[in-house]
Amino acid sequence: MKLLAIDTALGATSACVLAAGESEPESLETIVMERGHAEALAPLIERVVNAVEGGIDAISRVAVTVGPGSFTGIRIGIAAARAIALAREAPVVGVSTLAALAAPIIASRMAGLVVSAVDARHGSIFAQAYASGGKTLLSPRLTTPREAVRALGAGPFRIVGSGAPALAAEAAAM
Repeated sequence: MKLLAIDTALGATSACVLAAGESEPESLETIVMERGHAEALAPLIERVVNAVEGGIDAISRVAVTVGPGSFTGIRIGIAAARAIALAREAPVVGVSTLAALAAPIIASRMAGLVVSAVDARHGSIFAQAYASGGKTLLSPRLTTPREAVRALGAGPFRIVGSGAPALAAEAAAM
């Protein structure tokens, strides 16, 4: 079983193919971009899928980020995931952008609180916090950095995502 993962929610277009039971993707490509996800995604997926044995026929599941993030980017990623899944008769799994950002840190089994923060612009962030092992401690929310720090407490915590600088600055100021 091979999984095709697609991410277009933030400032990049990414895809990878991961075989069941493996921790490293067989094929991976990311293009950093703020705009142009729609034009870049199909050729990127084609390159990533063609780089693995069996090509598109090897794909048995599709995962896609479902936000928070750019509305247009999310819509493009979901449409591509659904089209591929329909063609392959494979299930589609939606993955929170906040969970996807936190997953590598949680998987590393480092002790402490992990916080995903995505810049929502206009002084706001999307935030979610996890305990060791991945248990949600702060549910996903649109908030200000100050409100997030108040909800998180004194720390320490590891912060990941485009909202990390604002959240870290607020935590240092309190």
